[in-house]
Amino acid sequence: MATINLTKETFSNTVNDNDIVIIDFWAEWCGPCKNFAPIYEQVSEKHEDIVFAKVNTEEEQELGASFQIRSIPTLMVFREKIILYSQPGMMAGPELNELIDKVKQLDMDKIRTEISVQEERKQA
Repeated sequence: MATINLTKETFSNTVNDNDIVIIDFWAEWCGPCKNFAPIYEQVSEKHEDIVFAKVNTEEEQELGASFQIRSIPTLMVFREKIILYSQPGMMAGPELNELIDKVKQLDMDKIRTEISVQEERKQA
């Protein structure tokens, strides 16, 4: 699967309508972003069950700001509408594949339960 470009108009539907969405926050002027782009594209072709998206932080400043993107590239992983990973810096292909494998193996019912417990503690 090739990568898709996300905008603030398409972001919510993309995350809500897909099981796993991986997002690369990048900018045209960013050297590490340009180095990471072919790696990201190559890994995307091996995982047709995942949406690989890109957000150009120059064009989508509001979207970058809403996720407090301070350094690029930043990789963010959603599964079932939950952010599981958000880290700046580029990754090698094997590292990205390993991250994807870990995300696929997660027990999302357990994750949702842990989130509920944390939210209850905050309210107490």
